Amino acid sequence: MPQQKDIVKIAIQMPGAYPQLIQLDQKKPLSAVIKEVCDGWNLPGPENYALQYADGVQMYITESVSHIYGRCAEDLYKGIQSSDAGVRCDSLKELASVSTDVTFAQEFISRDGHLLLVKIVEDCNESNVIMTHTLTGFMELMDHGIVSWENLSSVFIKKIASFVNAKPTDASIQQVSLDILESMVLSSSNLFLQVKLEVTMERLIAHLQVTNQQIQTKAMALLMALLQTAADSDRQDMFAFLNKKNLRQYIYKNIIHSSGSVQDEMAHYLYVLQSVTLNHLEPRMRTPLDCYSQEQRDILHGLRQAAFETESDNSLSHERRRSLCAKEFKKLGFSNNSNPGQDLVRTPPGLLALDTMYYFAARYPDAYSRFVLENSSREDKHECPFARSSIQLTLILCEILRIGEPPSETRSDYHPIFFSQDRLMEELFCVCIQLLNKTWKEMRATQEDFDKVMQVVREQITRTLSSKPTSLELFKNKVNALNYSEILKLRQTERLHQEETLAPPVLELKERLKPELLELIRQQRLNRLCQGTMFKKISSRRRQDKLWYCRLSPNHKMLHYGDVEEDLDNPPIETLQEKIPVADIKGLLMGKDCPHMKENKGKQNKEALDLAFSITYDVEEYSLNFIAPSRTDFCLWTDGLSVLLGREMSSESMRSELEILLSMEIKLRLLDLENVPIPDSAPVVPKPPSNYNFCYDFSQTEQ
Repeated sequence: MPQQKDIVKIAIQMPGAYPQLIQLDQKKPLSAVIKEVCDGWNLPGPENYALQYADGVQMYITESVSHIYGRCAEDLYKGIQSSDAGVRCDSLKELASVSTDVTFAQEFISRDGHLLLVKIVEDCNESNVIMTHTLTGFMELMDHGIVSWENLSSVFIKKIASFVNAKPTDASIQQVSLDILESMVLSSSNLFLQVKLEVTMERLIAHLQVTNQQIQTKAMALLMALLQTAADSDRQDMFAFLNKKNLRQYIYKNIIHSSGSVQDEMAHYLYVLQSVTLNHLEPRMRTPLDCYSQEQRDILHGLRQAAFETESDNSLSHERRRSLCAKEFKKLGFSNNSNPGQDLVRTPPGLLALDTMYYFAARYPDAYSRFVLENSSREDKHECPFARSSIQLTLILCEILRIGEPPSETRSDYHPIFFSQDRLMEELFCVCIQLLNKTWKEMRATQEDFDKVMQVVREQITRTLSSKPTSLELFKNKVNALNYSEILKLRQTERLHQEETLAPPVLELKERLKPELLELIRQQRLNRLCQGTMFKKISSRRRQDKLWYCRLSPNHKMLHYGDVEEDLDNPPIETLQEKIPVADIKGLLMGKDCPHMKENKGKQNKEALDLAFSITYDVEEYSLNFIAPSRTDFCLWTDGLSVLLGREMSSESMRSELEILLSMEIKLRLLDLENVPIPDSAPVVPKPPSNYNFCYDFSQTEQ
């Protein structure tokens, strides 16, 4: 007779059948339990079935998982070859769904199931729906890295490319075909060359002009993969072709100014295109001026002549002309006026500074002449040196636009203005050099203030670009409105936010307030964990299109997590299938110590390392790995997990918030002491009086 504690009631369900509520005797062999369940549904062959937890993923009570997967793989393998189109369609649809599981994928591929899918694509005799399921299943199988992309035939590659190149094709087929081609390009140089030959750039540009955002994103992904994988010479040719076809104008019109917002993945590809394009300026930025180059000397003299050349200049003697040139180069703002090329030897900005100066003089000759002549007429100490300012401004723009830095795998901070201009660097320089002259006058600057002026100009540019202006005209208006007095006001506001009194009594008060405010931050962190966060899965193909959600239970005892759909912002806690007891969490790992960072060693950049953290549980045998969507989320989660583990919070966000709260609390406490100097030490307590006769005795009742 089984003990009552060994019997539990559980609900069992199966698609297409009524659920069963059974009393599970935990001492009974599991095979006998499964047989009883199968008998309840009149199912033959109970050995072919297993029980799966309702709140888990791929967690089975029985040990016959591989057998179940093998049976499933065999059934689908046969169903795909059925003569009935309906059976083939259903089998391929289910295959596309279950192929995300690596164990199933191994079983299916071991039967050469992937080759069966390749043959379906090569024969191309199926309907669009069946073909979509076939391609989706194939993509999911290949995503596990079990089979090499190199093994694919040229016939298959051409057929996939034809889906992309064909105009009247189903959107779903084109979407997954673009996905497959991107993976091919990223996997090997040989496949890159084949895809480059088969896919026409015109069709990729055409895909960017459709209204389907998914097609736009996949086309952009393939385009960026081709550009980044190409050799330098090929990349130059591809850029020349894309510029000829007005790629940026199409992006500006159909993506940036489309009715829908730019999604994160598309924003990343726009950033990559911006980065790769601007990096074409890197060779000029890294190359110093060659004083023996006649072409470069001619450009330097062209700058001088555009500002100062007179008709009588040619009639002067050699020595006189040389002396006059030196004076004019000095007026232009070169430090080495006898040999101005020496000013451009420093790299960066190198020759890029010469290019921007020459572009400004040639494109806007009136503004150039006005700048130079206006400063020539000022006193020496108040003149704004054009050449020195231009060289430093070019360097600042290179740093702001990150010229010379390889594209990051996670950044998405593109500038919409980039897609509105063919020569963004040069046009920004033309606006900003005039801004610099304006700011110089507003600051009443002298030569000694040069570095201060450049700091203000850098701040004006970065603040304006952070507002994401969509056109050069808008940038020009905003940056000129942000004059020196506005910068001072902004700085003053920020300084007031950060200001703190350093008097010892106030510092002592801060120390007394800290425990209370730290407890407030701890509660905020735990509340934030209870709200939960959406995290992105980054696969081996560096894609970020799969999402999962994690949140803390209201009683702070369980971490719930699970896969979610993109359009679900705040999934209920009941829909998250997985959970980890907080009591089982053994440790918190960050950065390069995380298991998923060690596994991908060499592939992760600094940004991914800065956002990675993991928790270990069950005697440190298992880990749950995270890559936070932002540094703020990283700080919130690592602090919250530290609180749950009974550790001190250590993030920079916590320190910043503590300082803000302390500053606010101190200011509130000191409101009554405004303009009252606070002494460094407490006033001396006077000696007690000789007698206390002045005290009133309340013990006697008044008559």
